[in-house]
Amino acid sequence: MKRKLLLTMALALGVSTIAMAQFTTGTVTLGTSTRTIKIDTNASTVTMTLTGNSTHWLGIGFNGFSMFEVTDMFVWNATANRDYTPSGGHSAPSPDAAQSWTITSDTVSGTTRTVVATRPLVSTGDYTFTNNATSINIIFSEGDTTTLAYHGANPHDAQTLTRTALGVEDFSLKASSVFPNPTSGDFSVKTKTYLTQVNVYTQTGAFVKTINVEDDSENIELNISGLQIGVYLIELKNDTEKTWKKIIVN
Repeated sequence: MKRKLLLTMALALGVSTIAMAQFTTGTVTLGTSTRTIKIDTNASTVTMTLTGNSTHWLGIGFNGFSMFEVTDMFVWNATANRDYTPSGGHSAPSPDAAQSWTITSDTVSGTTRTVVATRPLVSTGDYTFTNNATSINIIFSEGDTTTLAYHGANPHDAQTLTRTALGVEDFSLKASSVFPNPTSGDFSVKTKTYLTQVNVYTQTGAFVKTINVEDDSENIELNISGLQIGVYLIELKNDTEKTWKKIIVN
């Protein structure tokens, strides 16, 4: 009986661990450009964090190394469309009738735009993401303006994104990220847990202000505008832990 009980517990723990597993590419620089991408998956959802020139459209194609190969695209541009189907050649991709990507954050600091978007792993007519350590082949490009058109000589290339499993520590406040950074005042905190309070200090340790957080989402939008240009320390806290991050105000 004891062996059966232990076996049952082990199996249950194994299933639970698999169900809770999450994978990430980490923040990856795209080619030799200043753009970055980060793709995180869990059992049901993919989250993409993309940075790039705030005055350009920004495109990512999935499942190939050229416009002839990719089967699905995300394009930030001046329209409300974000989900696109490639033309199979050099023509502009077409917006999908059903838009599967949801923008959870879209912020600009200086000349850098940071976009956070999510969608289900499986979406009809779109590239299917998997929640495991397999690589993802992508293409990336950007334009001269926010109006979708030929990318010209702007950064464009193909790349393979590798992924690793997130450990238990990745679900603590220590794994939180702050973006954009530097910021002009508006910024977001992305966390895999929850946040109740943010304390702001100067680099020398002088207390500046406290921001109480009532939103329990994973992406918390905050504002510290009005502070002098410089480096600040922010203390992230919840009921069980706290951690520190550095942020630059420009």
